[in-house]
Amino acid sequence: MSFSYVSHLECPKCQEVYPEHEVQQLCQCGSPLLVRYNLNEIKANLKKEDVTTRKGNLWRYHEILPVKQEENVVSLDEGMTPFVHMKELGKKMDIKNLYIKDEGIIPTGSFKTRGASVGVSKAKELGVKQLAMPTNGNAGAAWALYAAKAGIKATIVMPEDAPTITRKEVAISGGDLHLVNGLISDAGKIVGKLVKEKGIYDASTLKEPYRIEGKKTMGYEILEQLNWEIPDVILYPTGGGVGLIGIYKALLELRELGWISSEKLPRLVAVQAEGCAPIVKAWQEGKTESEFWENSETSAFGINVPKALGDFLVLEAIYQTDGCAVAVSEADLSQAQKDVAELEGNFICPEGAATFAAARTLREQNWINADDKVICLNTGQGIKYPESVDLSNVPLLQPEDVITG
Repeated sequence: MSFSYVSHLECPKCQEVYPEHEVQQLCQCGSPLLVRYNLNEIKANLKKEDVTTRKGNLWRYHEILPVKQEENVVSLDEGMTPFVHMKELGKKMDIKNLYIKDEGIIPTGSFKTRGASVGVSKAKELGVKQLAMPTNGNAGAAWALYAAKAGIKATIVMPEDAPTITRKEVAISGGDLHLVNGLISDAGKIVGKLVKEKGIYDASTLKEPYRIEGKKTMGYEILEQLNWEIPDVILYPTGGGVGLIGIYKALLELRELGWISSEKLPRLVAVQAEGCAPIVKAWQEGKTESEFWENSETSAFGINVPKALGDFLVLEAIYQTDGCAVAVSEADLSQAQKDVAELEGNFICPEGAATFAAARTLREQNWINADDKVICLNTGQGIKYPESVDLSNVPLLQPEDVITG
């Protein structure tokens, strides 16, 4: 049995086809490229029951991942993250089948690890020696650490107010770290110049085809953890939107493989912050692409993306699954983070908290029903965002003080 049944790369806009064994970035039309597989061959050689006996990491799905030779896999045993029924929070929100897919419990502490593992592995297979990327923090941290393991130099550019911990992850990995006074879009311009002048491999979001393939394994895992039953709703915190695109891609592949039988797909929800909601605005207006969001701002730093390269793919996923896009306030986001910790004992990141805030709103609007099976994606550990918790009201005791409460 082949390690991978990867076939080729395809442009979702103009359908141009490219070979996967050569370095590819964007299509000549400017669109991201998607990886295609010989799914009929996989269907003939692999059953979903075979996968469940394998080691519990994302490479259990290696036939449907783009790395051809197993020796090129760069892994820290990432994947098969916790999938937990949030009973108490579900009672409060009147959603009895509320679940969290917790991507904080993974090497480097965020879901970006998935894209890094597959993306760096394929870069290694293609002979890449140096990569560069802009980041809001977690992606740069993950790619720098995995690049270090692969022996690839990583040049990472992030906003100067990116989370301190992610900056330190890049620094300690030996990554070539640069900070910019601006947003991720400004960091992207700097990386673009470097790539053009030096010919370095561009690992920016969706400018290489393989990050999506790592992210799509969240979709495979959710279905496997639900015993291949289709949930009703999946909510995803959306900045660049690669995770949502990947989950939708996984659902379509699973359906074609016959691993899920229903024609019905989960309704996919793109969750953004009110201070940066280009996808939400586009969806509300029925558009297929978003507009640049001026003066974007949110405490959920990972979704502070004014304009996503793959916005048309995010919107397609929403439209094709009868999903929606929701913007949440900073107050609701913070409250949701607190509720998850107090009721479920889980300190999640602000981006993950946004999905729970959105689920509450959609339940109040009856877009989500009380009996729906609802999955919220937490994309990182809360401890990577210490500034998200206010300790100003915590009393300072003297050694002789007595606690009476």
